[in-house]
Parts: sequence; structure tokens; C-alpha cells
Amino acid sequence: MPANFEIAHLWVFFLLPLPFVVYWLFPALRIRSASLRLPTYGKVSAYTGEKPRKSAFIRRRGIVNWISMLLIWVLILATLSSPQLVGEPQMKVKTSRNFLIAADISFSMAEKDWEINGEKVRRWDAVKALMHEFIQKREGDRMGLIFFGSSAYIQAPFTPDLETVDQLLEEADVGMAGQMTYIGKAITKGIELFDKDTIETKVMLLLTDGVDAGTDILPLDAADIAKEDSILIYTIGIGDPSGVGVDLDEQTLQEIAEMTGGQYFQAKDEKRLQEIYAEVDKLEPIEYEEEENRPTTLLYYYPLGAALGLMLITMFFQSLFHLIQSSRQKGKEVNLG
Repeated sequence: MPANFEIAHLWVFFLLPLPFVVYWLFPALRIRSASLRLPTYGKVSAYTGEKPRKSAFIRRRGIVNWISMLLIWVLILATLSSPQLVGEPQMKVKTSRNFLIAADISFSMAEKDWEINGEKVRRWDAVKALMHEFIQKREGDRMGLIFFGSSAYIQAPFTPDLETVDQLLEEADVGMAGQMTYIGKAITKGIELFDKDTIETKVMLLLTDGVDAGTDILPLDAADIAKEDSILIYTIGIGDPSGVGVDLDEQTLQEIAEMTGGQYFQAKDEKRLQEIYAEVDKLEPIEYEEEENRPTTLLYYYPLGAALGLMLITMFFQSLFHLIQSSRQKGKEVNLG
């Protein structure tokens, strides 16, 4: 017997004496047989050696039949007990944190003032290229995506499927959320997304290159609500504030980060943005919670197949035995005739 063999429901074998209890409690079935009154019945009985029977009889079973039935019953119980082979425990990564990326895709992100491999690219393309790498390293987190411009929308709700998040990031482009930059709306939308989830650890990474232009809710008011909900916000300002065409409100981003316990980063080029992602990884180390997962191979079909096979074999020999008996009986009747 393998060392990893287990029986899931051992209590099933307490049902082993059940057929004996049923046999003891309930009387055997009495079958009424046909009869024929003959004046010479006594002589026929004496000649054939057959003893007269009563009008009802109980079908008798041979010892082989009883043993077969008991074996079938034991095999059925073995099937119900669910025998199985249990493999070595495997450790599984359990999701421990919600990580939300809120990215600005307003028109200003289309400015071609960043360089990747010596080529001029749009700010959004540079941010997106680095975010792909960042997302792939977030194993253990449930990630969500929010894009914002004049409005904010959820591109991906929280999910551990990082490939899907990465694909949805790739499909987003500048202008899909409008041309303006509404930072307050983005934070508010993020709060709504966190509220729909039960995981307590909440981290938001807010990326923008602009100044809030919204009127519905100010960024600091939204940050205050996020603070009450224990949402940690890291802010990243995209672009060099002293550069041409860059309208970055660093002060607001710094205040948002300070209010919520996060940190502000200023990314003026690809290299600096890559360093920032690495710093965020250090600030929020991935916490693994492991749970035991034991692979199981079910074996119930072996005793079940044996029970069915034994049942068919028993039925076959019973039929064969009755056929032989019938042939002998007919032979005696012919001799009498």
C-alpha cells in the first residue's frame, strides 16, 4: 500500500453489518408457487424422489451466492469511502493586497518629449512601456486599472490575472477619457473601486503630467476621503516642470501623497521612471500568504469497477446454473412420459 494512500470517509465501513441487520429485521420474501392436484401425486413424488412443497417458498441462495453478495457490498462501501492518493503539499500564493494604477491619458500625454532607445516617443508610450514591466512583477497583488482625463473610468477591476491587466493597459490610448485632467475624479473613482472589495490593504499609484482642471471635487478633498478609507496613494509626476510644454502641479501631488501616507516621485525621463517603479516595489514589498494545496488522485472507480464485474460474473453463473437445472428437469419429465 503506498504511503500516501488515504481513505476520505472511513466511517462508511461502520455500515458493513447493515445487510445482516436488514435480513434480521425484515422477513424473507415468500413466493407463491403454482400447484396441480393429482390423484397419483403421491406415487409421482415417491418415484421422482421430490418432496412435496408448500404453496409458498423462500428462494434459497447458495453459499457462493452469499459470499459474492457480501463481497459486492464491501466493494460498494469501499467506493463510498473515497479511497485516494494524496500528493505532497504544494504551496500556493495567496492574494494579499489590492494595487490600483490610476493613469492620466489626457491629451497632454501625447507630447513627444520622451526618449526610448534614442527615439522620440509620446509620454504615454514611455509610461506604458515601463508599466508593462512593473505589472509583471506584481505577483501576489490583485491589480486594477483606472484611466482618467476629463472623466475617469475603470479599465480593469481588481484581479490577480496580471496578463489581462497588462493587455487592457496596452489597449488604452491617449484621449479615450477626454482631453482635460481631472485628478479629483480619478481618486474618487479609485475609492469606489476599493469600496467594492474586501481586502483591507489598499495602495494607489497615481500618474499624471498635468494640473487638475476639475470642478466636481478637488484633488485634496478626494485625498482626504481616501485617507479616511486607509488608502495609501503614491503620486508620480510625469515630465520636467521646468521643461517646455510641461504643466505639472507638483505641489498638489506632494500634498496628496503626504495626506495619505504615500510618497511623491518626479519622473522627468525613462530612467527616472524606471527607478521610481523600483522604489515603489521596495516601499510596498509583496507579502506572500501561503496556503496548503494537496493534489489528490481519486481511486473510487477501482472498487466500483470490481463490484460491477463481480455482479456480472455472479449473474452469469446463476443463469448458467438455472439453465442446467432446467435441462435436467426437462430430461426427467421426458423419462416420465
